[in-house]
Amino acid sequence: MPDRDDLVESYLAPIRARNSDEPEFLQAVEEVARDVVTVEKQHPEFARNKVLERLTEPDRLIRFRVVWQDDAGEVQVNRGWRVQTSNAIGPYKAGLRFHPSVNLSVLKFLGFEQVFKNALTGLPLGGGKGGADFDPTGRSESEVMRFCQAFMLELAHHIGPDHDVPAGDINVSPREIGWLFGAYKKMQGRFHGAITGKGTAFGGSELRVEATGYGLIYFVQAMLAERGRDLSGRRVAVSGKGNVATHAAEKAVQEGARVVTLSDTSGTLLAPDGMGQEAIDWVRERKRAGEDIADPPGRLGLTFREGALPWEQEAEIALPCATQNEISGEAARSLIDGGCGLIAEGANMLLTAEAAGLVQEAGIDYAPGKAANAGGVAVSGLEMSQDAKGRFASGAEIDSALRGIMAEIHGRAAIEGRDGARIDYRRGANIAGYRKVARAICAFGVI
Repeated sequence: MPDRDDLVESYLAPIRARNSDEPEFLQAVEEVARDVVTVEKQHPEFARNKVLERLTEPDRLIRFRVVWQDDAGEVQVNRGWRVQTSNAIGPYKAGLRFHPSVNLSVLKFLGFEQVFKNALTGLPLGGGKGGADFDPTGRSESEVMRFCQAFMLELAHHIGPDHDVPAGDINVSPREIGWLFGAYKKMQGRFHGAITGKGTAFGGSELRVEATGYGLIYFVQAMLAERGRDLSGRRVAVSGKGNVATHAAEKAVQEGARVVTLSDTSGTLLAPDGMGQEAIDWVRERKRAGEDIADPPGRLGLTFREGALPWEQEAEIALPCATQNEISGEAARSLIDGGCGLIAEGANMLLTAEAAGLVQEAGIDYAPGKAANAGGVAVSGLEMSQDAKGRFASGAEIDSALRGIMAEIHGRAAIEGRDGARIDYRRGANIAGYRKVARAICAFGVI
């Protein structure tokens, strides 16, 4: 058999040619290919059915115009997309993102990652992604509502509980989900689980808002337990100030860790002795109000360092929770020099290729987003089940289920990624997710 590098290059060459203007997508595909291409070649059925190549071509790409009116009466035009990547193991399932950086490359990358992430949960969920290049910053509540309604006017034709079930993502919170679902319900004349992340008053699940951040900590605890350790007293650096970052910080504090940073694009909040719940709540309120975190009240024991990165602080555990490629090679070196021993992603593909290589070389335990941040989609899957049955679980029941699912994901990644005393969680997660999807694709034949 040719060596892995030759296999990867021969596999990637035509994909690069077809998708030459999609760097985020190509980065994600190359990362997975390096881990699974030899697995595919070792299984004649997988190779014969060209599973990996099929997964790099989404089932369909839906693009539409979103026309809406602002408060001044001016007509505004945005682009919307839904990428339906694979429904081999269940209906398409993934979030909607409203941000000016949204484009087809970003959505294809996220949809590709989502296929493997959803497979790792053990739930019957396919993968995809969607969103729009709409920027809600500075927009009134009425403008955001009108945009959501106009967006759903187009998206509603392509989703449904057994077909494609969107959820929230960046700038799509329970507020926006309410407006989106309200528009869907009005158009379709039916009340069913076509969207997750809903409020508990109208079919949503307990703990959905907290799920990704809490699940990230549960995965970290499983990684530590693998080495006979726990979170108590450990210094944890967290990036971001959004939903995932603040809930990861909250749960880490509850489990006895010392959270020493949160951040935004302008700089980093530092808490050398660890943040308390009041500090985390203050950050959350500033985010909700659309305000920065540069001027914390003195009573919170925080200082703000403009332009600083969380990774410049000494920490044993790093939890990047912002956006793709936020940890560069330079940032990775800072983490290594600061004594970091564990990195777990609260969002997707947060390390550049250079950073990932440095982290692996340094022997740092590194959990990719498709494993570590799967808690959100896991609880979305539980919400789908609750909607279908008409029976809603308590917060305690959901929390217990979430802990169990994250432990199971850890176990699947650990089995596939174990190499002696060390576990390559990235490789293990990629292979475990790939195997499940590959078996389903082969079972359906060539269609």
